[in-house]
Amino acid sequence: MAEASVFSTSGEDAITRTLDVHEEGPSNHSERDLLAYYEIGRTVDEIVKGGYKRVALQFPDELLHDSVPIYRLLRAKLGAAAQSTELYVLADTSYGSCCVDEVAAQHVDADAMVHYGHACMSQTSRLPVIYVFGRKDIDTDECVRQISECLSAAERQHETILLKVDVAYAHAADRIVSELRSSLSARTRLEFKSLPLKVEPERADSVQKPAADETGDAVSQTHYDAVLYVGGESLALTNLLMTHASAEVYSYDPSTSTARVESVKTNKLLMRRYAIVQRARDADVFGILVGTLGVASYLPLISHIRMALKRAQKKSYTISVGKLNPAKLANFLEIECFVIVACPENSVVEAKEFLRPIVTPYELEIALQSEPEWTGKYVLDFKEILSSSQQQKQQDVQSGEDGTEPEDTDQPIFSLVTGKYRHAKRYGGPDTTTSPTDSSSPSSALTLRNQDTALSVLSDSASAQFLQNRTFRGLETRLGEDAPSVLEQGRSGIARGYGDDHRPV
Repeated sequence: MAEASVFSTSGEDAITRTLDVHEEGPSNHSERDLLAYYEIGRTVDEIVKGGYKRVALQFPDELLHDSVPIYRLLRAKLGAAAQSTELYVLADTSYGSCCVDEVAAQHVDADAMVHYGHACMSQTSRLPVIYVFGRKDIDTDECVRQISECLSAAERQHETILLKVDVAYAHAADRIVSELRSSLSARTRLEFKSLPLKVEPERADSVQKPAADETGDAVSQTHYDAVLYVGGESLALTNLLMTHASAEVYSYDPSTSTARVESVKTNKLLMRRYAIVQRARDADVFGILVGTLGVASYLPLISHIRMALKRAQKKSYTISVGKLNPAKLANFLEIECFVIVACPENSVVEAKEFLRPIVTPYELEIALQSEPEWTGKYVLDFKEILSSSQQQKQQDVQSGEDGTEPEDTDQPIFSLVTGKYRHAKRYGGPDTTTSPTDSSSPSSALTLRNQDTALSVLSDSASAQFLQNRTFRGLETRLGEDAPSVLEQGRSGIARGYGDDHRPV
């Protein structure tokens, strides 16, 4: 009974369970502090200037406790414009809270959004967004002093330095930049890109833009000797270490007033990701996880991944499950590896609880190479992946190649994970001109005759083949074999406690 209770529970614990949420925001919840911390005046000016009539207010869990006071302050400050402006509070985002939830905003037909709290600053595709990061306290003098000490203690002189600031401390970024430049030597060049407070959606005719980095800014070809990050431990810092592996990374945490060198973590992070890439090389069936519906260029990237897997004769399924958790992905046992299409901060998934590895689109491109080469470069931005793919195609056309090399399907592949040779499964034919959704392709199905001389179809489906090998395939229909049962009166009430809860003994 103890083992059975693990797999079959009443569900009461899921209803009564309490979640610990670390509240953020101003220490004093007075009206004056809320007006300053959440920039109510600037938000109202942007709404009035844009002429928005239906505005969605998106809050993360840690700021949801301030949603009602903010809503009331915005209504009060809008004044006469409040009669023609409707405000909607959004919570429980479809994907990561750092992304703009344009899907939830479409449910109320919003024409603009106000995003509160931490943001990944990914380019949106449908709605204009007003960002309100909040204004966390920071001692700029202490920040500059500790960063300067770390730089002076370095073994070599840094000539080009990039400064990255967490969005919650963006209000103090200009002062930090000014004081840092005055403390550094004249030969050192410090670069900083200001975070936009309002972002317009990307037009359909402007897809081909210069590649952008994880903050949405255009990527510069400048090589940085060092990267400075002002903020606490977060996914943004982890991605910064991976995308700037060749530079020394220094961080300053305003909450603890400490600065340290973060570069020692880079090799371990890249080694873990390289191990996951090796597991992806052994996979033949992939699941494309849709982790965002608001970041621009996510649809072209999904199409690019599908075609890349088809050229490699791999099977792919596109899945949208919302926020990831091990239980959801465990339902797809036939899938051997997942590829997540999400914003940079939600792309790197290293949780050990997941049954299958989850790779980024850039890691998939490396895994699909016949002889993978990883120089240490790491890319998380959609456009940079797509632009590099377009450049590679142009080079193949100019050289007279189609970008694909014929492979011997019988040739074994050595696996670095198991230390043994394996024969890869091949799905589909070598023809790459057909659409991934074209079911009329001759390689997608094979017509056979069974022992009863009846026609049957053997589908080129990984899930169908996996189902044939499973001992449990679901409930049997048994049409015409069982007599119909007598209708009985069901129970009434809600799931957590029925009014006539008389369970059989």
